Order: sequence, then C-alpha cells, then structure tokens
Amino acid sequence: MADGAERTTLRPLRPATPRAGSDAGPDRPATGLPRPRRPWLGPGRPVDEAAPEAPTTEPVSAADSTAAADTAADRTAAAGTKRSATTGPSTASGTESGPKTTVEQSTTESGAPSARRRRARFAHAVRLPGPRAAARATRDWSRRPSGRLTLPGVFLLALVAATAAAGALLVPATLDAPRQVAADATADVPDALPGDLPPSGAAPPPGQFPPPTATLPPGVAPPGAAGPAGGRPSDALAGWARDTGAKVGIDPIAMQAYGYAELVLAETDRACGLSWTTLAAIGLVESRHGQANNAQLGADGRAVPEIIGLPLDGQGNRMRIADTDRGELDRDTTYDRAIGPMQFIPTTWQEIGADADNDGRKDPHNIHDAALAAGMYLCKGGRNLTIPGDWWNAILSYNDVRRYAQDVFDAANRYGQASRT
Repeated sequence: MADGAERTTLRPLRPATPRAGSDAGPDRPATGLPRPRRPWLGPGRPVDEAAPEAPTTEPVSAADSTAAADTAADRTAAAGTKRSATTGPSTASGTESGPKTTVEQSTTESGAPSARRRRARFAHAVRLPGPRAAARATRDWSRRPSGRLTLPGVFLLALVAATAAAGALLVPATLDAPRQVAADATADVPDALPGDLPPSGAAPPPGQFPPPTATLPPGVAPPGAAGPAGGRPSDALAGWARDTGAKVGIDPIAMQAYGYAELVLAETDRACGLSWTTLAAIGLVESRHGQANNAQLGADGRAVPEIIGLPLDGQGNRMRIADTDRGELDRDTTYDRAIGPMQFIPTTWQEIGADADNDGRKDPHNIHDAALAAGMYLCKGGRNLTIPGDWWNAILSYNDVRRYAQDVFDAANRYGQASRT
C-alpha cells in the first residue's frame, strides 16, 4: 500500500475523447473513475461526501467490466483478511475474549462487511481483589508459620490497648466519684477539739486512740438470748450501762445498745476489734444519742419522734440521692433522707440493717438495732479497728468528711478516758 491506495493491476488510462461508435459527446459528463479503498475511513463513508459522483449513461466495455470486478474482488478479499487478522475467532455467544479491545462489524453500501477496532476505556487500570478474595488470602496467610506467629501478637496488642484505654477512662472517673457513705455528710456536729488528723499509718499518742473496753461485766447474755429484765439480750448490761453512762454522760439505754453491739461483734467478728467508744462517738455526732430534733429514747430504745434528716437534694453541700425506698423509711418519695439515731441512708440500711432487740423487726429508729448495724458496717471488708489506718478508713467510709472523722475521734477519746476513771 502506498499513500493509502491498495495495490491493483495497472491498466491504461481512458482516452480523453469518446471511443469511436460511442454516443457520448464532448458536452456530456465523463464517467466517474473508481477511487482507491481507504480502510481507516468509516464503513460506508465515501471519500468525498460533499461531491457525490454524478450518474453516467456511458456504456462500459467488457474489458472494463472485468477489471472492475477483479478490483472489487481484491478489495473484498483484503478486507476479509484484515478482519480475520484483527478480530480473531469469536465464540458462539458472540462475545470477545480479549479484555482490552472490541471489534465492530458493519456492512458498506456495496454489501461488503468491514471491521473497525475500538479500544476499551480503562483497560490498563489495575483490578483490585474483592472482599472474598481478600478474606481467602488472609485465611491462607494465617495458616502459614508467619501468620501463626503474627496473629496472636496482634490480638494481644489489641487487648492490651483496649485495657489501657478502658483504664484511662474508668480509673479517673472512679477516683473523682464521691465515696459511698452510710450517713448524711451534712449532719450537724458539736464543736470539736482543735487538732489535725494524725497520719493513718502512725500509732496514735497514748490515751488518744479509743482503748479496748475492759469494763463489760462477765457473764452477759450471748447474742440471740433473752435478758432477764425486758426480754432483750442487752438488758443483761443494764447495771454496767447505768454505772458507765453516769461517768461519760450517756443515757443508760444508749449505753446498753453500744455495749451490746461490741459484745456481738466480738463473738461474730473477733478480728474487727470494735470498741463501744467508737459507736458512742458516732451516736453523739449524728444525733446526740437519739435526742436530735427534740427526740427522746423510749424504754424500748426507739427515738420519738423519729429523727429524719434534711432531703439529700444536692443543696447546701448535701449529696443528691433520689428516692430509693418509696418513702417507707424516710417519709419522702422524692429524695432520700438520713434516718434514725445513727442517721443511716435508706439504701445502706436495706443492706446492713440488723435486729438487736429480737423483736423480729429491723428498725432504723431503734437505737439497739441502729448501733449493731453501725458496728457491722464499720467492720466490713475485714477491717481491724485496733489499727489506726483501718480505724480512720472505717470512719470515713461511714461519712466521708475529715471534720466529721476528727470529731468522732475526739469524742471516742474522751469517752475512753472518762470510762477509766
């Protein structure tokens, strides 16, 4: 091919004048000459669309007809050869096997088929594997020695990171959260003696730490047994309570309650080492031994009228605790209130309440039940109250206010010293 023209058999040019015997004249249009085949042109598109060839009536000789037929046959054979070389064999469904190019066939006006090659878009792009292929590859890798060593390490690292993140979020929140207390943190307390809290790990000065009680009379009734006077086990301590109460200035009924609570815990939790002086100091700070709000202790140990603190609504430096007992204990259906001579919060009483007078009822307004429950609360967690650190922690767990703990320490120290005179 030269200059886009196919190689054909050369033949002489036609004469400029009509042949002899032809009826064509000089003023008639000449017959159109055949034009070379250009494969890059679209199928069925002539070379010069703007100037179509005019029809002619000039007769064509037999030699010319034979040459034109040979030329058309050559063009058809060449086009078929190019199409077969370009497109290749096709499948029964008519789809192409090559991903990069597609072949379109069309028919020219003369009926000869032609082919045009078209390049597919993005055929050069890299195809990424799907999720199934990625999962299959990961599974295969995990079965190899490298995967068996790497995957446990990755899981362990993720577990350590998750634990560290959880600790960073939960530990500060736990440290900043208010500590659970048994009594109202805003209860009125009497004036305390001056002085700072001693270090929790240091031994207290002589005479300041509440000493162990050695004045309980021998032969008292064991826990659960009825006393001789009023049917209560604590009635066995009536004489001791009367004598010791006169020394320290405490009502004998309250003294019976404090002394009996120490006796019960000495039998049930000997490692605690609770002293009645600690319970008496808490009773003084919380309700002046059941006499706050003009209340009085009856012969049965019940405070009348009932001692109920202010609502725990978050006002006035008070804690905010919504109602938990539906008003059954504190007569308030909106907020909780501290109740009884030992000022228990309803939730704490429901957890630790006791029946010390054997009347079949756990009554937070009865000083016998309240004193025993307070002793059980202080001994929780395996504390040893003969150790200074455990004693301070027990008091702060009852009421997390340092001024409160100092007042309890001072009152217990005074009661201990006065009882030994």
